[in-house]
Amino acid sequence: MLARSLFVVAAVAVAAVFAPGLTGTFLATAPETKKSATVEQPQPVSTARYTGNRGVVLEADGTGHFSGQFTINGRKEKGMVDTGASMVAINVSTAARLGMARNDLDFRYAVDTANGKTRAAYVRLDSVVIGSISVPNVGAMVLEDKALSGTLIGMTFLKGLKSYQVDGNRMRLMR
Repeated sequence: MLARSLFVVAAVAVAAVFAPGLTGTFLATAPETKKSATVEQPQPVSTARYTGNRGVVLEADGTGHFSGQFTINGRKEKGMVDTGASMVAINVSTAARLGMARNDLDFRYAVDTANGKTRAAYVRLDSVVIGSISVPNVGAMVLEDKALSGTLIGMTFLKGLKSYQVDGNRMRLMR
């Protein structure tokens, strides 16, 4: 029964992650630019800014998405925050960079995405970090590269925060 419940939750979570128009546009066309983090001051806006020892502010990009440079299991990865995604989602290439062998991944969950049907594997990430915020033991789904071309930061990360808030083109993450 627990396995069936986990399967249903995972399938719904992954399906929610891949809402048409949200991830397809961002992940297919996102430029590979480096974003920097700076101390919050009334100066030009950067993509991610520290707001003290427990907060980060992300600025929306031109399409209204909030992206930043995350450290996942000790490796830097660009990720897009998606409050509508139940889980963090990474692709097989990212999983390999994080030290996960493809043969160790159990792709038992059938999921529907904006790019079609695929299989997903459930994993636990040691930590997901952005700026001064670190959330340990984060659940994530691994999908084939053709189903997901980037990293989505969903609720399994966000629920580890004290709060998150969107105000216009800014998302404030607090730990």
